[in-house]
Amino acid sequence: MDTSIILNILENLFTVQTFIALFIGVVGGIIIGALPGLSSTMAVALLVPITFGMEPVAGLVMLTAIYTSATYGGSLASILLHTPGTPASAATALDGYQLTQRGMAAKAIGISTVSSMIGGFISGVALLFLAPPLAKLSLMFSAPEYFLLAIFGLTIIGSLSGASMVKGLASGVLGLLIGTIGIDILTGFPRYTFGSVSLESGISLVPALIGLFSLSQVFMMLEKKKGPKKEVVEQKLGKLLPERADMKKTLPTILRSSGLGVLVGILPGAGGDVGSWVGYNEAKRFSKNKHEFGKGSIEGIAGSEAANNAVTGGALIPLMTLGIPGSSTTAVLLGGLMIQGLVPGNELFTVNGHISYAVIIGFIVANILMGIVGLFGAKYFIKALKVPPNILITIIIILCILGSYAINNSMFDVYMMLFFGVLGYLMRKTGFSTAPVILGMILGPIAEKGLGQSMIMGQGHLVSFFFQRPISIVFMILILLALLSPFFLKMMQKKRATV
Repeated sequence: MDTSIILNILENLFTVQTFIALFIGVVGGIIIGALPGLSSTMAVALLVPITFGMEPVAGLVMLTAIYTSATYGGSLASILLHTPGTPASAATALDGYQLTQRGMAAKAIGISTVSSMIGGFISGVALLFLAPPLAKLSLMFSAPEYFLLAIFGLTIIGSLSGASMVKGLASGVLGLLIGTIGIDILTGFPRYTFGSVSLESGISLVPALIGLFSLSQVFMMLEKKKGPKKEVVEQKLGKLLPERADMKKTLPTILRSSGLGVLVGILPGAGGDVGSWVGYNEAKRFSKNKHEFGKGSIEGIAGSEAANNAVTGGALIPLMTLGIPGSSTTAVLLGGLMIQGLVPGNELFTVNGHISYAVIIGFIVANILMGIVGLFGAKYFIKALKVPPNILITIIIILCILGSYAINNSMFDVYMMLFFGVLGYLMRKTGFSTAPVILGMILGPIAEKGLGQSMIMGQGHLVSFFFQRPISIVFMILILLALLSPFFLKMMQKKRATV
C-alpha cells in the first residue's frame, strides 16, 4: 500500500469527530445491547439518519462500533439478570447467571468482556487482511450447504439438553415446530396460522427469546417471593481482570471460538445467535470439565462471547467485498454504505480504500475501547444486583414489554412474549431446557429453506446431488462425527473405568 494512501487513511481516522463518534458508538452500543429486546439492528437502523451530515468515516465507524458493542452488551443482562439483552447472548445466560448466584458476577463479566474484546479484535484483523479470499468461500455455499450447516447446528441440541437427553430433544422438536408457523416460502401456503394474519409472518424470535428467558425468570423469582440474594452483591469488585489461571484455562477456547465466529459471520444469514451456540458447543466439546457447563463454566462464557463478537467482523467481510449482508445488522449497514455513496466491491478497496480501511481500523479500535469501557464499568453494572427484588422484577417486566413491542410496534408480539413466558416457566418447572427451543426456531427455517431449494436443484436426485458437492460431503462427515461422538466418548469412559 502506498505511503500517501496510509497517511490519508490515518488522516480520516484520527479526527475529533471520528473519536467522538467512536466513543458514542461503544457506550451507546453497550447500553442498548444490555436492554432486552433492543438489538444492534434496531440501534444501527435508528442512527443511520444521524450519519447523513457526518463524514463517511466517522458515521460508519459509529455504526460498526454500535454493532460490536451491542453484541457484547447483551452479555451483561444475561450474566446479572438471566435476561439476554440480544439473541446472540442467550448461550451466555446458561453459565453467566449461575456464577452470579454464587457471588462471582465480576468474574463472569471479566471473562465475558475480555473474550468479546479478543473475539472482536481477531475478526477485525481478519476483515483487514483476509476479506477478499475469505469472501470467495461464501460464494461456494448454496442451498445444500446451508441445509447441512443448519443440521450440523441442530446437533448442538444434545449438549444443551441438561440432565435429560429426551427432554432436550423434545424441546428442540418443539422449536422446530414453532419455526414452521407462517407462510411456506416455497408453496405460499399458510401453516398453523389458524386464520390469524399476524401469524402469517411467523413467530418473531425476539419476543420468544424474551419470554422464554426473561419473563420465565420473573415468574421463578415471584414464586420464591424474593429476587437475587443480598450476599451475591458482596463480591471482589476490585478483581475485574480475569486471573492468570482463568486466562490460561480459557484462552484456547477464546481463540478457537473466535475463528469459528469469523467463519460463521462470513456465511450470509447465520448471525451472532448461531455463532454463539456453535462457540459454546465447541467449547464444551473440547473442554476437560464438561460437567461444569450449565453450572457456571467460564469456558462456556468465553466460547459464547468470543464467537458472537467474532461474528461481527466476519459478517462485514461479505458485506464490504460482495455487498452480501452476513447478518440483519449488516443489512442495515449496507444502507449506511449506500447513503454515503460507497458501493461494496472492488472499488471500495481501491478508489475508496482510504475510507474503507479507515473504517476497518476504527472497528478494531472500537473493540479495544469496548473492552476498556466494559472492564471499567463492570463494578457499576454489578450494583444492579443491589436493586430490591420488587423494583427489579418491575423493571424487567417493563423492559420485556417495551422490548417486545418495539420490534414491530405490535401488541401481538407482546402477547407472544407473554405466551412464551408462561411456556418457559412451565418447561423449567418440569425439567425441560428452554435453550433448544430457541435453537430449533433459528435453525429450523434455514434447514427447511435449504432442503426445499436443494430438492428443486437436485431434480429428484437429492442424495446423489449432495454427494456431488465437496463442501456438502465435508458437512455430512462433520454431522456424523457430531452425532457419534457422544457414543465414542461413553465407550472410551467405560474402557478407562474397567482398566
